[in-house]
Amino acid sequence: MKVARTGNEAFAEAMRQINPDVVAAYPITPATEIVQIFSQFVADGLVKTEFVAVESEHSAMSACIGASAAGIRAMTGTSSQGLALMWEMLYIAAGLRLPIVMAVVNRALSSPINIHCDHSDTMGARDSGWIQLFSENVQEAYDNLIQAVRIAEHPDVKLPVMATTDGFILSHCLETLDILSDEDAQDFIGISPERPNLIKSLNEGSPITLGALDLQDYYFEHKRQAAEGMFNAKKVIPEIGKEFGKRFGREYGFFEEYQFVDAEVVILVMGSTAGTAKDIVDEMRKEGKKVGLLKLRVYRPFPAEELAKALKGKKAVGVMDRADGMSAFSGPLYPDICAALYDIDQGRPVIQNYIYGLGGRDIRKEDIRYIFEEIIKTAKTGKKDYTLKYIGVRE
Repeated sequence: MKVARTGNEAFAEAMRQINPDVVAAYPITPATEIVQIFSQFVADGLVKTEFVAVESEHSAMSACIGASAAGIRAMTGTSSQGLALMWEMLYIAAGLRLPIVMAVVNRALSSPINIHCDHSDTMGARDSGWIQLFSENVQEAYDNLIQAVRIAEHPDVKLPVMATTDGFILSHCLETLDILSDEDAQDFIGISPERPNLIKSLNEGSPITLGALDLQDYYFEHKRQAAEGMFNAKKVIPEIGKEFGKRFGREYGFFEEYQFVDAEVVILVMGSTAGTAKDIVDEMRKEGKKVGLLKLRVYRPFPAEELAKALKGKKAVGVMDRADGMSAFSGPLYPDICAALYDIDQGRPVIQNYIYGLGGRDIRKEDIRYIFEEIIKTAKTGKKDYTLKYIGVRE
């Protein structure tokens, strides 16, 4: 069924269809509407969820951890400073292998105070052990949240998942959404594979201890187990994406290639900017320029081998970062791409980094065209004059 929904409304609809056992949340702009709308679903009796209104985002994740540890589905939503306030608990959720699902609306981290979009919040959490899915549009945000449940609960993964959407650009933007029926959504996610065993264990008086002190004797082994879940997710995520595609006509992988096969130069981007970049690709293709786009959907686990295979043979790649790594070198995505391509012996492209859109600054079509023109110049010489440029900033 086709409906008109904003990104926040799409997330809330997906949560309603998932019908989690517990949602614990604290409001924060621009993600407030997600749990606000969902709380109305609870009040109206449309879901069986226990809604826990907490005093902070730290408490929200703590409540989700307790609920998930008891074998029931737990979800939350947050943004920016709220995600940062969860920092400690993000690592605990991942370390305990709890399949919590979180809707994150990307927003700049302070200071200065800003309520608009960039990716500094989720980039800061990239090494916390959470799987990260990025969305180009409202449809993808909705589909990602539905798939996130299956990914998180897969027996070979058992890790928390955050599905993200760009603040205000998507969260408050009305788009056409092809929504699943409630029956189809429930049939796709199924019953949590861990739930019956955990509940049975608790009911039979065989409690388990979680979060115990773990020093030099076993800490390393337990972290390695969590890392194995992330390795396994690289196999599970595309499998679930293909199943979703067979059932509903929209298939998902680690990334999307657009006008890519014969492209000599490529822009690599995450999130809503991909839509604008596709327009520029189409325009420049009409001008006879062999440009293409690679939209990265899955940032954690990082699909290094797959990216290397896709980008091998391209002459130049422009990596667009909507966050500053504050390293006096690059944004956070750029080093990952460089590392992925490092072992290519022949056909390794020249890579340049472009930081853009911080604090919600608009990325214009002419900005993306400028980036393409810059990497076309680099492709001709095979050498770059710089590694990093800031796009759209007054300097």
